[in-house]
Amino acid sequence: MIKFYSNENFPLEMVKALRNFGYDVLTSYESGRANQRISDDAVLAFAKSEQRIVITLNRDNFIALHRQSQEHSGIIICKDDRDYLGQVEFLHDSLLSQAENFDGRLIRVLKQNQRKSVQPIFVIREY
Repeated sequence: MIKFYSNENFPLEMVKALRNFGYDVLTSYESGRANQRISDDAVLAFAKSEQRIVITLNRDNFIALHRQSQEHSGIIICKDDRDYLGQVEFLHDSLLSQAENFDGRLIRVLKQNQRKSVQPIFVIREY
């Protein structure tokens, strides 16, 4: 089973959607680590100690941490976009349902708007 650790900036609506798909999501609030100015490298270390993938909107810091060391249980960076359910459905359908190993991987969700398309299209980029 895929287990996530969501940091403080991750939308609760996305946490709920991931849980509705059956994923185990621990939030920083539930772990007692919220509102303490915990550094992102400590967030990543805690997630690794719990064997959880960090799921976040914090692109810059976690890309930098990944490039410094790939000793982590995985990082998924979501797009700061209000289509929370669409993003979670996309992640589930295209990536998570395959239940791959995410150790040392950084995956970023991007959005490409297609001309004359009402529906935004999410894509994945791996670093």
